Amino acid sequence: MKIEIILFIIAGFVTGVLLMWFLLRFLLKSQRVKKLAELEKETDVMKKNKMLEVKEKFLELKADLEKQVSARTAKIQAIEAKLKQRETAFTQKQDDLQRKNAEIDVIKENLNSQIVVVERKQQELEKMHQREVEQLEAISGLSANDAKNRLIESLKDEAKTDAASYVNEIMEEAKMTANMEAKKVVVASIQRVATETAIENSVTTFPIESDEMKGRIIGREGRNIRALEAATGIEIVVDDTPEAIVLSGFDPVRREIARLALHQLVQDGRIHPARIEEVVGKVRKQIEDEIIETGKRTAIDLGIHGLHPDLIRLIGKMKYRSSYGQNLLQHARETANLCAIMASELGLNPKKARRAGLLHDIGKVPDDEPELPHAVLGMKLCERYKEKPDICNAVGAHHDEMEMQTMIAPIVQVCDAISGARPGARREIVEAYIKRLKDLEHLAMAYPGVINTYAIQAGRELRVIVGADKLNDKDVESLSNEIAKKIQDEMTYPGQVKITVIRETRAVSYAK
Repeated sequence: MKIEIILFIIAGFVTGVLLMWFLLRFLLKSQRVKKLAELEKETDVMKKNKMLEVKEKFLELKADLEKQVSARTAKIQAIEAKLKQRETAFTQKQDDLQRKNAEIDVIKENLNSQIVVVERKQQELEKMHQREVEQLEAISGLSANDAKNRLIESLKDEAKTDAASYVNEIMEEAKMTANMEAKKVVVASIQRVATETAIENSVTTFPIESDEMKGRIIGREGRNIRALEAATGIEIVVDDTPEAIVLSGFDPVRREIARLALHQLVQDGRIHPARIEEVVGKVRKQIEDEIIETGKRTAIDLGIHGLHPDLIRLIGKMKYRSSYGQNLLQHARETANLCAIMASELGLNPKKARRAGLLHDIGKVPDDEPELPHAVLGMKLCERYKEKPDICNAVGAHHDEMEMQTMIAPIVQVCDAISGARPGARREIVEAYIKRLKDLEHLAMAYPGVINTYAIQAGRELRVIVGADKLNDKDVESLSNEIAKKIQDEMTYPGQVKITVIRETRAVSYAK
């Protein structure tokens, strides 16, 4: 019984399973059919949509193509219209050209006919002119060539006279204008440069506290003073002058070295030959450094760049040199400034002029002493240290030892004379100064017809009075030139000397 029940249950279970399987299969089949139907519907819808999109795209492309075609058609039509206009204009121009050619042909024919008429009239005029000339020749008794030559000669003489008078007027006016302008430039340059006057002597006085120090400076049997003189090259004069020792020598650099060395020795108190040589060596090195520093400072103050170090050193040495009592460095600075100002007034390069003015006396301070004029030596130094040719020429020509080749050279010469000849710039011994003035007056008095002579303005002008009955106006001018030439050849003087010859007639009467 139990087995039947179990079998029945198993059979029922198997039957249920089969029913479930058939039912699931049926359901799956029905769902697949539904999905296929839905997919077919979706496919139809997508096909319709794609067809619509394709149609829309086709319509858009068609519309764009139609627009492009219409635009190209319009462009072609515009080009055709322009071509037609150009063709019309060309046709019109061609017609105008043909018409103008026809008019030109007519004008040519008229001109040819007029030329023929003019030539015929010219021939008639020449015949009439020839008849008139023949009649004039018959009346005047001169041929045409003779009359022409006489007219030319008369016009030539008249032109020569007019030209000579005109040239004289121009020359006089140019001289007056040139003198006025030159005076303006020189006065303006001098007024704009004001420098101090430095006077140097050939001796230096060294003060000491007591006569005991004199003995220590002299040393045992004079060994200290001999060592000092040998080391410095300066003569040391110890005499009865109270509290002073005189250092004598022509070289200011050596005198300065001796003065500073003595100062240090006196302050230190140790004075013996070995110490003297040591101190002099140190002071010499100190002075050399100071010379270089002075040269550099001078170049910087004047705005001059690119100088060779040896030239800078020589410029510094000018501080310890003098000419006629005028400090050489001060003179060079003054000349440089004058040159720059005068070059500016004349429209030249002021930097080159200032450079040439500073270097113009560089030949007075060489390390060696060749037998050459200082201007020529200065030029050779400038050439050695690669200065430009115009600077070298200005340095070498400022005392007329060579020919001036640039406009800077006469400026340097003039400014050198201005700096040396200004009042207070240079000092001369009174006896030599008076002798020079007397020599000027005696030189002029030696000429016949001279009544009296006066040297004025510190010897820069000589006035010569001549008798009116002994010399005429032409002789006066000749006498002035002869005196000037003789002064140049026979005398030495700073700057220039103006010779003024005065000839006058005086009539004196007295009413009683």
